[in-house]
Amino acid sequence: MSLSKRSTRPIYNRIKVLRTERGMSRADLAAVIEVNPQTVGALERGDHYPSLDLAMRIAETFRLPVEAVFSREEFSPMSHDLYPAPVTR
Repeated sequence: MSLSKRSTRPIYNRIKVLRTERGMSRADLAAVIEVNPQTVGALERGDHYPSLDLAMRIAETFRLPVEAVFSREEFSPMSHDLYPAPVTR
């Protein structure tokens, strides 16, 4: 969906983080999900929102549920989810 048609509620994603931690280039991911590499860049920047079909193909590529890749709320850094906050005394 183009920026002019998008709702006032943004869709955030973790595509770039997931792609880079798996050692994939934009071209690699684009080939797997059958889109142009520029589309992957637009998705990562939030300039383009995926269709439901494309969102599911991306999630399946990373073997994650759709909600682990896309959210209506901004994602916190993954380290916040994986590592507990330091103990303060």
